Amino acid sequence: MAAYSFKDCKASIAGPAGNIQIGMGAGTADEGITFERAEDRNAILTGSDGSVMHSLHVADHGTVRVRLLKTSTTNGLLMDMYKSQRRSSSTWGQNVISLQDTVRGDKVKATEVAFTGEPALSYAKAGNVNEWTFAAGHIEGDLDKGVPPPII
Repeated sequence: MAAYSFKDCKASIAGPAGNIQIGMGAGTADEGITFERAEDRNAILTGSDGSVMHSLHVADHGTVRVRLLKTSTTNGLLMDMYKSQRRSSSTWGQNVISLQDTVRGDKVKATEVAFTGEPALSYAKAGNVNEWTFAAGHIEGDLDKGVPPPII
């Protein structure tokens, strides 16, 4: 039987203003962390005679979203990092976001990462989630088959 737990996900953002843990223990919300490419790897064009042509796209840019509980102290750390980096273009877009599922073996890495801005802030009857959005120049990932269970 296969199992998954966010408990096994180690994630961080590293850049000119520090290294911040954003995985397990960072106050990550139920929605977690998402890596999404901006465009498909393929485009298909159909000719007038019905023949087709596939075009392989090499671009691998995209978006990373980190969702934290309103009460997570990681929000303040990210805000400090954001404010520090926006002071100069020399520190902008130089972050790396990485995630590793230590049990399954999955690995995802986003490089040339910039904050898109501050999260939308919501204050309501119940606490909410702050969603940090990042633009990534490159997203690479490997999905593993998981670590086999020990033989007893």
